[in-house]
Amino acid sequence: MSRVNHTTMSEFILLGFSHLGGSQRLLFGLFLPIYLVTLEANAVIVTTIVLDRRLHVPMYFFLATLSCSETLYTLVIIPKALVDLLAQHRAITITACAFQMGSFLFLGCSHSFLLAAMGFDRYVAICRPLNYARLMTRGVCMVLVAAASSCGSAVSLVVTFLIFGSPGPSSGRLQHFFCDIPPVLKATLPPGSPRRGVILALGALVLVIPLFLIAASYAHIVATILRIPSSRGRVKPFSTCASHLIVVTIHYTCASFIYLRPGAGDSSGRDALVSVTYTIVTPLLNPVIYSLRNRDFKAALNRVFERIFCPARL
Repeated sequence: MSRVNHTTMSEFILLGFSHLGGSQRLLFGLFLPIYLVTLEANAVIVTTIVLDRRLHVPMYFFLATLSCSETLYTLVIIPKALVDLLAQHRAITITACAFQMGSFLFLGCSHSFLLAAMGFDRYVAICRPLNYARLMTRGVCMVLVAAASSCGSAVSLVVTFLIFGSPGPSSGRLQHFFCDIPPVLKATLPPGSPRRGVILALGALVLVIPLFLIAASYAHIVATILRIPSSRGRVKPFSTCASHLIVVTIHYTCASFIYLRPGAGDSSGRDALVSVTYTIVTPLLNPVIYSLRNRDFKAALNRVFERIFCPARL
């Protein structure tokens, strides 16, 4: 009997949307087109920014990086989720689960700090326009992206080790469609575990620190804009920040509900529904928001299409 108690499980069962029964095929028919459009939209953004030299400025460099991050983020989660919607046996090995969690933690944490870097870019552009070219050089942009990636990598390694470095899971069933932190915590670590406290604290810091930096940037931005005498002169600075603010609001609203609310470590079925927003819907909304609200990007997109499909006109 003792031997059985110490046997570690080799896989998790992802319950996901199994409670919906036959409706899972409808979800597959809904999620697959959204996923394909997301991949295409992000590919269009990156291609347009790379091919159009007028977009070779810090703001679009960060946008291209964000689009690449979104694409990788969905690749880590969505294909497996789509397969499971049609499968009878929705299992994932412990190793694959650790890899999936580590990958999406790296990308998700990097995403949060990248949004902070984009907020800093807007701060310099609006509050210190005369020094913008000197302060936001290519090297500085690369350092900001590297710093965001390093923070994401550090958090990912620590959290993944704390969860999967324990002797083994106590439960093999996850109330989710991927290996997110709350359901895996519930399956692997008891409620009073010190590791659980460290993990939840790290998750809070990853959300709070970038949000504080973004808020500080926009406090200076708002103060600067309000000093502009004409109301017409205030419109353009606000419009350049609108897309970023919308993306930040969506990102932090969903993430705060999952990771910062009381009892975040106690996963429930509703978490899976909320997770659909930031794993499937948000990666589609981000490129749409940035492209449709940005006149310069739409003009660049037209130039790229003309260059590719109508070269005779040039």
